[in-house]
Amino acid sequence: MSTPDLAALIARPGANDLPWQDANLPGRTILLRSARPKRITPETPILFVHHGVARNGGDYRDFWLPLVDEADVMVIAPEFSNADFPGSHWYNFGNRADSKGVEKPRAEWTYGIPGRVFAALRASGITRRSGFGQFGHSAGGQFVHRAMSLGFRDWVQAVVSANAGTYAMPTMASDFPYGLGNTGLDDATVAALLRFRLTVMAGTADVITDDPNFPKDKPAMAQGPTRYARAHAYIASARAEASRRGVECGWTIVDVAGVGHDGNRMSAAAAPILSAALHAAAL
Repeated sequence: MSTPDLAALIARPGANDLPWQDANLPGRTILLRSARPKRITPETPILFVHHGVARNGGDYRDFWLPLVDEADVMVIAPEFSNADFPGSHWYNFGNRADSKGVEKPRAEWTYGIPGRVFAALRASGITRRSGFGQFGHSAGGQFVHRAMSLGFRDWVQAVVSANAGTYAMPTMASDFPYGLGNTGLDDATVAALLRFRLTVMAGTADVITDDPNFPKDKPAMAQGPTRYARAHAYIASARAEASRRGVECGWTIVDVAGVGHDGNRMSAAAAPILSAALHAAAL
Protein backbone atom coordinates (compact mmCIF):
# COMPACT_ATOMS: atom_id res chain seq x y z
CA MET A 1 0.00 0.00 0.00
CA SER A 2 1.45 3.37 -1.01
CA THR A 3 1.65 6.22 1.47
CA PRO A 4 -0.89 8.96 0.69
CA ASP A 5 0.37 12.44 -0.10
CA LEU A 6 -0.01 14.09 3.28
CA ALA A 7 0.53 17.49 1.67
CA ALA A 8 -3.22 17.38 0.97
CA LEU A 9 -3.77 18.13 4.67
CA ILE A 10 -2.15 21.55 4.28
CA ALA A 11 -3.22 22.24 0.71
CA ARG A 12 -5.17 25.37 1.62
CA PRO A 13 -5.98 27.42 4.72
CA GLY A 14 -9.04 26.09 6.49
CA ALA A 15 -10.60 22.67 5.92
CA ASN A 16 -8.86 19.80 4.12
CA ASP A 17 -9.60 16.06 4.07
CA LEU A 18 -7.50 12.98 3.33
CA PRO A 19 -8.41 9.25 3.54
CA TRP A 20 -5.81 7.28 5.50
CA GLN A 21 -5.35 3.53 5.80
CA ASP A 22 -3.18 2.55 8.72
CA ALA A 23 -0.66 -0.10 7.72
CA ASN A 24 -1.42 -2.08 10.89
CA LEU A 25 -5.17 -2.17 10.19
CA PRO A 26 -5.49 -2.91 6.46
CA GLY A 27 -8.86 -2.35 4.84
CA ARG A 28 -10.05 0.15 7.44
CA THR A 29 -10.12 3.78 6.36
CA ILE A 30 -9.73 6.78 8.65
CA LEU A 31 -10.66 10.16 7.22
CA LEU A 32 -8.12 12.74 8.38
CA ARG A 33 -9.87 16.09 8.58
CA SER A 34 -7.56 19.05 9.01
CA ALA A 35 -7.97 22.67 10.08
CA ARG A 36 -4.97 24.54 8.68
CA PRO A 37 -4.12 27.99 9.98
CA LYS A 38 -3.46 30.75 7.45
CA ARG A 39 0.23 30.74 8.32
CA ILE A 40 1.92 27.36 8.62
CA THR A 41 5.55 26.22 8.76
CA PRO A 42 7.19 22.90 9.71
CA GLU A 43 7.53 24.37 13.23
CA THR A 44 3.76 24.88 13.67
CA PRO A 45 2.50 22.65 16.50
CA ILE A 46 0.36 19.66 15.53
CA LEU A 47 -2.80 18.88 17.52
CA PHE A 48 -4.91 15.75 17.07
CA VAL A 49 -8.59 16.31 17.92
CA HIS A 50 -10.77 13.29 18.70
CA HIS A 51 -14.52 13.28 18.13
CA GLY A 52 -17.25 11.73 20.26
CA VAL A 53 -19.60 8.79 19.83
CA ALA A 54 -21.28 10.37 16.77
CA ARG A 55 -18.00 9.77 14.86
CA ASN A 56 -18.32 13.32 13.51
CA GLY A 57 -14.72 14.22 12.85
CA GLY A 58 -15.80 16.88 10.38
CA ASP A 59 -17.78 18.71 13.05
CA TYR A 60 -14.87 18.59 15.49
CA ARG A 61 -12.50 19.87 12.82
CA ASP A 62 -14.97 22.67 12.15
CA PHE A 63 -15.09 23.55 15.85
CA TRP A 64 -11.37 24.34 15.58
CA LEU A 65 -11.47 26.29 12.30
CA PRO A 66 -12.02 29.63 14.09
CA LEU A 67 -9.42 28.73 16.73
CA VAL A 68 -6.33 27.60 14.83
CA ASP A 69 -5.04 31.02 13.75
CA GLU A 70 -4.99 32.53 17.22
CA ALA A 71 -3.77 29.27 18.77
CA ASP A 72 -1.18 28.90 15.98
CA VAL A 73 -1.70 25.15 15.71
CA MET A 74 -2.41 22.72 12.89
CA VAL A 75 -5.37 20.48 13.79
CA ILE A 76 -5.94 16.97 12.48
CA ALA A 77 -9.19 15.29 13.46
CA PRO A 78 -9.10 11.55 12.64
CA GLU A 79 -12.62 10.32 11.86
CA PHE A 80 -13.20 6.70 12.89
CA SER A 81 -16.33 5.60 11.05
CA ASN A 82 -18.73 3.14 12.66
CA ALA A 83 -18.48 1.05 9.50
CA ASP A 84 -14.75 0.39 9.86
CA PHE A 85 -14.36 0.89 13.64
CA PRO A 86 -17.65 -0.31 15.11
CA GLY A 87 -18.60 0.32 18.72
CA SER A 88 -16.70 1.29 21.84
CA HIS A 89 -14.27 -1.63 21.61
CA TRP A 90 -12.76 -0.22 18.41
CA TYR A 91 -12.75 3.42 19.49
CA ASN A 92 -13.18 4.32 23.17
CA PHE A 93 -11.34 1.18 24.28
CA GLY A 94 -8.72 1.33 21.52
CA ASN A 95 -9.21 -2.09 19.90
CA ARG A 96 -7.11 -3.48 22.76
CA ALA A 97 -9.32 -6.55 22.97
CA ASP A 98 -12.17 -8.13 21.07
CA SER A 99 -15.77 -8.27 22.31
CA LYS A 100 -14.92 -11.41 24.31
CA GLY A 101 -12.02 -9.69 26.07
CA VAL A 102 -9.25 -11.49 24.21
CA GLU A 103 -6.29 -9.12 23.92
CA LYS A 104 -5.09 -8.20 20.43
CA PRO A 105 -1.51 -7.41 19.38
CA ARG A 106 -0.49 -3.93 20.59
CA ALA A 107 0.34 -2.90 17.01
CA GLU A 108 -3.39 -3.19 16.17
CA TRP A 109 -4.59 -0.94 18.97
CA THR A 110 -6.15 2.21 17.54
CA TYR A 111 -4.48 4.27 20.29
CA GLY A 112 -1.28 4.13 18.22
CA ILE A 113 -2.76 5.76 15.12
CA PRO A 114 -2.06 9.43 16.00
CA GLY A 115 1.60 8.58 16.60
CA ARG A 116 1.87 6.80 13.26
CA VAL A 117 0.23 9.68 11.40
CA PHE A 118 2.62 12.07 13.14
CA ALA A 119 5.59 9.91 12.14
CA ALA A 120 4.41 10.08 8.53
CA LEU A 121 4.08 13.87 8.77
CA ARG A 122 7.68 14.05 9.98
CA ALA A 123 8.91 11.68 7.28
CA SER A 124 7.22 13.81 4.62
CA GLY A 125 8.77 17.03 5.94
CA ILE A 126 5.41 18.62 6.75
CA THR A 127 6.46 18.96 10.38
CA ARG A 128 9.79 19.14 12.14
CA ARG A 129 8.19 19.12 15.56
CA SER A 130 9.44 16.55 18.06
CA GLY A 131 5.96 15.91 19.47
CA PHE A 132 2.26 16.70 19.23
CA GLY A 133 -0.82 17.41 21.32
CA GLN A 134 -4.11 15.56 21.74
CA PHE A 135 -7.60 16.78 22.61
CA GLY A 136 -10.60 14.50 22.96
CA HIS A 137 -14.19 15.22 23.95
CA SER A 138 -16.73 12.67 25.26
CA ALA A 139 -15.86 9.32 23.61
CA GLY A 140 -12.78 11.10 22.29
CA GLY A 141 -11.88 12.01 25.86
CA GLN A 142 -12.13 8.31 26.68
CA PHE A 143 -9.87 7.46 23.73
CA VAL A 144 -7.25 10.03 24.71
CA HIS A 145 -6.90 9.32 28.42
CA ARG A 146 -6.88 5.54 27.93
CA ALA A 147 -4.20 5.90 25.26
CA MET A 148 -2.08 7.84 27.75
CA SER A 149 -2.81 5.25 30.45
CA LEU A 150 -1.56 2.39 28.28
CA GLY A 151 1.68 4.13 27.38
CA PHE A 152 1.02 5.82 24.03
CA ARG A 153 2.82 8.95 25.28
CA ASP A 154 6.18 8.86 23.52
CA TRP A 155 5.70 11.97 21.38
CA VAL A 156 2.85 13.55 23.30
CA GLN A 157 3.59 17.04 24.60
CA ALA A 158 0.13 18.15 25.78
CA VAL A 159 -3.15 16.32 26.43
CA VAL A 160 -6.67 17.38 27.32
CA SER A 161 -9.43 14.84 27.96
CA ALA A 162 -12.80 16.60 28.17
CA ASN A 163 -16.20 15.37 29.41
CA ALA A 164 -15.44 11.65 29.15
CA GLY A 165 -18.29 9.34 30.06
CA THR A 166 -16.11 6.77 31.84
CA TYR A 167 -12.48 6.51 32.91
CA ALA A 168 -9.73 3.95 33.31
CA MET A 169 -9.09 4.72 36.97
CA PRO A 170 -5.33 4.66 37.67
CA THR A 171 -5.51 1.68 40.01
CA MET A 172 -5.42 -2.09 39.66
CA ALA A 173 -8.64 -2.45 41.68
CA SER A 174 -10.80 -2.44 38.52
CA ASP A 175 -10.05 -4.13 35.22
CA PHE A 176 -9.61 -2.20 31.98
CA PRO A 177 -11.44 -0.27 30.56
CA TYR A 178 -12.67 1.03 33.95
CA GLY A 179 -9.28 0.68 35.65
CA LEU A 180 -5.80 -0.59 34.92
CA GLY A 181 -6.29 -4.10 36.22
CA ASN A 182 -5.57 -6.96 33.81
CA THR A 183 -3.39 -4.72 31.63
CA GLY A 184 0.00 -6.06 32.68
CA LEU A 185 1.22 -2.60 33.74
CA ASP A 186 3.80 -2.70 36.53
CA ASP A 187 4.25 -0.28 39.44
CA ALA A 188 6.95 1.76 37.68
CA THR A 189 4.75 2.24 34.63
CA VAL A 190 1.78 3.39 36.71
CA ALA A 191 4.01 5.78 38.65
CA ALA A 192 5.25 7.27 35.35
CA LEU A 193 1.64 7.71 34.23
CA LEU A 194 0.76 9.57 37.43
CA ARG A 195 3.70 11.95 36.91
CA PHE A 196 2.71 12.64 33.29
CA ARG A 197 1.07 16.04 32.70
CA LEU A 198 -2.55 15.17 31.89
CA THR A 199 -5.31 17.79 31.92
CA VAL A 200 -8.93 16.78 32.46
CA MET A 201 -11.63 19.31 31.59
CA ALA A 202 -15.14 19.08 33.02
CA GLY A 203 -18.12 21.17 32.04
CA THR A 204 -19.90 22.11 35.25
CA ALA A 205 -23.26 21.70 33.48
CA ASP A 206 -22.41 18.24 32.12
CA VAL A 207 -24.81 16.63 34.57
CA ILE A 208 -27.60 15.38 32.27
CA THR A 209 -28.18 11.65 32.77
CA ASP A 210 -31.07 10.91 30.39
CA ASP A 211 -28.80 11.17 27.35
CA PRO A 212 -28.90 7.75 25.61
CA ASN A 213 -25.11 7.92 25.20
CA PHE A 214 -24.49 8.47 28.91
CA PRO A 215 -22.91 5.23 30.21
CA LYS A 216 -25.13 3.66 32.86
CA ASP A 217 -23.64 0.19 33.29
CA LYS A 218 -22.63 -0.80 36.83
CA PRO A 219 -18.88 -0.07 36.53
CA ALA A 220 -19.68 3.34 35.00
CA MET A 221 -22.17 4.28 37.73
CA ALA A 222 -19.59 3.31 40.34
CA GLN A 223 -17.46 6.20 39.04
CA GLY A 224 -20.13 8.80 39.78
CA PRO A 225 -23.69 9.87 38.89
CA THR A 226 -22.71 12.37 36.14
CA ARG A 227 -19.87 13.01 33.72
CA TYR A 228 -18.86 16.02 35.80
CA ALA A 229 -18.69 13.92 38.97
CA ARG A 230 -16.73 11.17 37.19
CA ALA A 231 -14.07 13.63 36.01
CA HIS A 232 -13.49 14.75 39.59
CA ALA A 233 -13.49 11.15 40.82
CA TYR A 234 -10.82 10.33 38.23
CA ILE A 235 -8.56 13.13 39.42
CA ALA A 236 -9.20 12.27 43.09
CA SER A 237 -8.25 8.65 42.37
CA ALA A 238 -5.01 9.75 40.70
CA ARG A 239 -4.05 12.02 43.57
CA ALA A 240 -4.79 9.35 46.13
CA GLU A 241 -2.82 6.76 44.19
CA ALA A 242 0.12 9.13 43.73
CA SER A 243 0.13 9.91 47.45
CA ARG A 244 0.03 6.22 48.31
CA ARG A 245 2.99 5.58 46.02
CA GLY A 246 4.92 8.64 47.19
CA VAL A 247 5.12 10.22 43.72
CA GLU A 248 4.10 13.63 42.42
CA CYS A 249 0.76 13.71 40.58
CA GLY A 250 1.05 15.65 37.33
CA TRP A 251 -2.68 15.60 36.61
CA THR A 252 -4.87 18.70 36.77
CA ILE A 253 -8.58 19.35 36.37
CA VAL A 254 -10.16 22.45 34.85
CA ASP A 255 -13.83 23.17 35.44
CA VAL A 256 -15.49 24.98 32.52
CA ALA A 257 -18.27 27.01 34.08
CA GLY A 258 -21.76 26.73 32.65
CA VAL A 259 -20.82 24.35 29.82
CA GLY A 260 -22.54 21.02 29.38
CA HIS A 261 -21.80 18.17 26.98
CA ASP A 262 -20.72 20.53 24.22
CA GLY A 263 -17.73 19.68 22.05
CA ASN A 264 -17.67 23.13 20.44
CA ARG A 265 -17.49 25.14 23.66
CA MET A 266 -15.09 22.69 25.29
CA SER A 267 -12.80 23.00 22.27
CA ALA A 268 -12.79 26.77 22.67
CA ALA A 269 -11.95 26.42 26.36
CA ALA A 270 -9.14 23.94 25.64
CA ALA A 271 -7.51 25.89 22.80
CA PRO A 272 -5.50 28.41 24.88
CA ILE A 273 -4.35 25.68 27.30
CA LEU A 274 -3.12 23.42 24.52
CA SER A 275 -1.61 26.27 22.51
CA ALA A 276 0.42 27.49 25.47
CA ALA A 277 1.66 23.99 26.31
CA LEU A 278 2.60 23.11 22.74
CA HIS A 279 4.41 26.39 22.11
CA ALA A 280 6.33 25.94 25.36
CA ALA A 281 7.39 22.43 24.36
CA ALA A 282 10.60 21.62 22.57
CA LEU A 283 10.50 21.90 18.78
